Amino acid sequence: MSDQPAAPTPGTESEGARDAGATRPRQHPSALGRGAAGLALGALGVVFGDIGTSPLYAMQTVFSIDGNAVSPTPGDVYGVVSLIFWSVTLIVSIKYVTFMLRADNDGEGGVMALAALVRRTVRGRRLPAFALALGVLGAALFYGDSLITPAISVLSAVEGLTVAQPDLTEAVLPIGAVILAGLFIVQRFGTHLVGRLFGPVMLLWFLILAVLGLPHLVAHPEVLAGLSPTYIATFVADHPYTAFIAMGAVVLSITGAEALYADMGHFGRGPIRLSWFALVFPALIIDYLGQAALILQDPQAVSNPFYLLAPDWAQLPLVVLATAATVIASQAVISGAFSVSQQAVRLGYLPRLTVKHTSQRESGQIYVPAVNWLLFGGVLVLLATFRSSSGLATAYGLAVTGTLLLSTTLFLVHAAQARHWATWKVVLFGVVIGGTEVLYFAANLTKIVSGGWLPLLVAAFVVTVMTTWQRGRRLVTVRRARMEGSLRAFVEALPDGTVRVPGTAVFPHPTDETAPLALRANVKFNRVLHEHNVIVSLVATDVPHVPRDERLTIDDLGNRDDGIVHISARFGFQDPQDLPDVLRQARGLSPEICERTDLGTASYYLSRIIIERGDEPGMSTWRKRLFVGLAHNAASPSASFKLPIERTVVMGSRLEL
Repeated sequence: MSDQPAAPTPGTESEGARDAGATRPRQHPSALGRGAAGLALGALGVVFGDIGTSPLYAMQTVFSIDGNAVSPTPGDVYGVVSLIFWSVTLIVSIKYVTFMLRADNDGEGGVMALAALVRRTVRGRRLPAFALALGVLGAALFYGDSLITPAISVLSAVEGLTVAQPDLTEAVLPIGAVILAGLFIVQRFGTHLVGRLFGPVMLLWFLILAVLGLPHLVAHPEVLAGLSPTYIATFVADHPYTAFIAMGAVVLSITGAEALYADMGHFGRGPIRLSWFALVFPALIIDYLGQAALILQDPQAVSNPFYLLAPDWAQLPLVVLATAATVIASQAVISGAFSVSQQAVRLGYLPRLTVKHTSQRESGQIYVPAVNWLLFGGVLVLLATFRSSSGLATAYGLAVTGTLLLSTTLFLVHAAQARHWATWKVVLFGVVIGGTEVLYFAANLTKIVSGGWLPLLVAAFVVTVMTTWQRGRRLVTVRRARMEGSLRAFVEALPDGTVRVPGTAVFPHPTDETAPLALRANVKFNRVLHEHNVIVSLVATDVPHVPRDERLTIDDLGNRDDGIVHISARFGFQDPQDLPDVLRQARGLSPEICERTDLGTASYYLSRIIIERGDEPGMSTWRKRLFVGLAHNAASPSASFKLPIERTVVMGSRLEL
């Protein structure tokens, strides 16, 4: 196989090239045979890890931001706890749990799945393109979040050592680095062995949150007054600038809210809602109220109000539990980055990546080496640069609030176009929810210089990569089609003297409109054609999953005597693309295919385009360089399609971009 830059993988077609249509609602495989209680417990370990560990650093960051601009006075404390309560209520309980969970794309959630849903259901030309642009930007911001979350979560947990043992301050950073290194190293083995412990550990964590906060709340019940929104108005009226700055840190209490929506496909909306309202929401609010009560009692507790909730004897065990909880939260974010990367590949925004399945039971448990090591390198740079959770907190808010605004915009488009909401409902949701998120985003813009530039830089880089790959892929597809020529014309013009050789040849190819270069080269240069030839197009659709019985379309190309047949196989952007399995399914559906294909001896021919940078218009020089570099490092399609390597042949051609 050539080691030169190659074109986008043959055999696949993105949903942008063909209208996939809608599929019927589907029950996620992970939900089969599992009760609501079991799914709710599982959701605790995956969905709520990020938001569940926010009490470690949210309140502490509020009172340390901008040189301790927020004071531990009753007015400020009541204002802060009121902001936290109503932020969690509006953004998480109302927006995500009540409304967003209804906007599923064939049972799946997440900003890219929502963007694909909006694109498929809205009318017009501009709105679908606008939706996908927002989806790309949301995915880019998620990568920034995926860098910051492991670093800030684990560091904030390990920093609890300094509360119990102040002389361990210098050891916090190395310990955090070792824990994170271990986390990324074990990704290649998967989490299916220890994943079953995530739910029970997080169940214990949320119970401990409530147990820590409840005694202080009982001792100072007056802090409950802070739940009144009037204290927000008073806080803003008395200290408008301070309140604005505080909002930039209060947003840390809702980090991970997107996970409730993104992980809907794994657990379903019912178990997520059950976990949230029955345990997670009450435990978080009790803990935040307990921290507020502690600060009112002892203003010095602002240094680390979470760990100071616990008695001295319990602080070290609490560090251990907190570290376990933050590792689980980090694992959920890393797994999310793998999933988003796989979706982006299928939707045509990233080159093909090596994806390894780490579980034989759960197809969603994957490992993407390139993404894993890029994240690990980025996390180490963050640790060396910011060196503390309070430092990292300055970089955290923009990624979170940016994603919130994008998801709200997409949801409003979906609600207006597909769900036919009345105008007043759309306006009310946009003003109350969207307006709140705009305020939080504006407050975090003040942190750009001190660290907020980081997620913006990451997002800009990812958007550049994604848009460059998409644009380059389209240009290559057009020019490649010219080289390939019409498939039907090729079949009709087969020379009479073409030698037929025994056996079956399978050609992965994006479409039935053009002839695979490998097939054309075999006839032109070798002057031979296999007795049986099967062209297989794997079509990526806008939905996460395509039911197996709706997947295949078989076409004999109008001539049963030439030995060439075409199979179109539609896949969702989360379905594994197994080409031999497509052939097995086709054999069961078509007697003709059954006669023509011997899976045990079939040879697979991949058409590989070697891309060279040329003077063709359509892209700037630096983007051509980037595209060629991405193509050069794209993974081999043989592994992605699960082709037997000993019977796979690669035939190359050159193309100037």
